Amino acid sequence: MRDKLNIVPFVSVDNMMRLVLHLGVDRVLTEIADYIEADFRRWPLFDKTPRVASHSDVGVIELMPTSDGEMYGFKYVNGHPKNMREGLQTVTAFGLLADVNTGYPILLTEMTILTALRTAAMSALAAKHLAPKGARTMAMIGNGAQAEFQALAFRAICGIDTVRLYDIDPAATEKCIRNLQGSGLRTVFCRSNEEAVEGAGIITTCTADKQYATILTDNLVGAGVHINAVGGDCPGKTELHRDILLRSSIFVEYPPQTRIEGEIQQLDADHPVTELWQVMTGQAAGRTDPRQITLFDSVGFAIEDFSALRYIHDRLKGTGFFEELDMIADPDDPRDLYGMLLRAKAGMTSAA
Repeated sequence: MRDKLNIVPFVSVDNMMRLVLHLGVDRVLTEIADYIEADFRRWPLFDKTPRVASHSDVGVIELMPTSDGEMYGFKYVNGHPKNMREGLQTVTAFGLLADVNTGYPILLTEMTILTALRTAAMSALAAKHLAPKGARTMAMIGNGAQAEFQALAFRAICGIDTVRLYDIDPAATEKCIRNLQGSGLRTVFCRSNEEAVEGAGIITTCTADKQYATILTDNLVGAGVHINAVGGDCPGKTELHRDILLRSSIFVEYPPQTRIEGEIQQLDADHPVTELWQVMTGQAAGRTDPRQITLFDSVGFAIEDFSALRYIHDRLKGTGFFEELDMIADPDDPRDLYGMLLRAKAGMTSAA
């Protein structure tokens, strides 16, 4: 993919779309989920830290780093709910993958689209381990930029065939239904949370407002459902009534981060939760009872982005869906960086 170490493959938004469409959305979602599960199964190898967040009154900017000892990855991501009113994306992101042995980057890529794919793949992967067997209907509460990705991931990975859609903005639901036409999913326009959860074995909440909110009240959640709580992802931002949490078996990615950012920020610091990687490796139980309420308190963790970066790096090989960036200074003598600058100056002078 590159002949010189100073040349770094860069995947633009345009090329990311081309790559995803070339491979197929279902394949990408399924394979990203496979990469995430493979990395979760080697969880102890990774550096782990809560993301580094810079909060403001209008949003948050975060860095999400990790390494498995061979490769290092990080994602830059923001969350600004007010952006939608200004015609801007609520979430944008880019990421980098590097070789630990040299410290040299080996991939730079957009991650706005990739994060949407990764988030959806992670949701469906968790549900594969936690949702009630045979669940074919999902309620999707919050029909913004993430909704279609979630619906498609749950169809591809978990086998749902019906998605019941609700958003406080009916135009968002109409957009979602329009985009899912031809996907093989039956879509149902709902006018309330109550209507959306009727008959749903899986409930996904994915809203953007940066506040303590009650998208789901306790009376809406019956026995035996799986809740995929996506929207609560920073301090002061939740979607579920506290009583739902107290009735649920709660599964998380990385407790030190989730206790700060997730739904469980509403609970005592020692409230019991199960780490999802332990379920995947058989060290902890997932769903154990048909009437059990399982809750995946999803906030997004750096290892998932690492998996997505690793996936894109592998899938780029043999394609033209990237540009070559001359990103690393590469003097003939590694000690003579200034001499490289002088030679460039001499070249510019002679060219003039």
